[in-house]
Amino acid sequence: MSSDSRERGEWSESVVAIRRCAAVVKGGRRFSFNALVVVGNSRGQVAWGYGKANEVPPAVEKGVKDAHKQMNRVNLRGGTIPHRVIGKFGAARVVMLPASPGTGVIAGGAVRAVVQAAGITDILTKSYGSTNKLNLVKAAIDALTQLRTKDEVARLRGVAL
Repeated sequence: MSSDSRERGEWSESVVAIRRCAAVVKGGRRFSFNALVVVGNSRGQVAWGYGKANEVPPAVEKGVKDAHKQMNRVNLRGGTIPHRVIGKFGAARVVMLPASPGTGVIAGGAVRAVVQAAGITDILTKSYGSTNKLNLVKAAIDALTQLRTKDEVARLRGVAL
């Protein structure tokens, strides 16, 4: 729905989606809410969280708490990424390309939240397949966790690049 951001210490939280769920009971409908939240420190750490509650604020808090449990480290090169990468989750595909300084973040809502939370300032992205926000966020984080620096690749291969 909306993507509002808040700062908590060094962590920035952005609410990617809030969904309302209705359960039909004897007296009418009982509503509950789901919140998809992306948390990052703008210095290469990012995670997503999913919270459910009967009201919106507790759902967001639960999502933030969930995100802090599964933090991912991202390898950055300046304000962009070291190389082209494709993230996949379910039917969602996210292609990320490094961009020159001054390009800005070219991304849709769900992927933009992940990229900005990680601290990336210049990047080109394109999402294919599913438009499900939860799957797009998971695919974007999958792409970012695949990133390797030149030194890391050289060390893994055991050769000098």
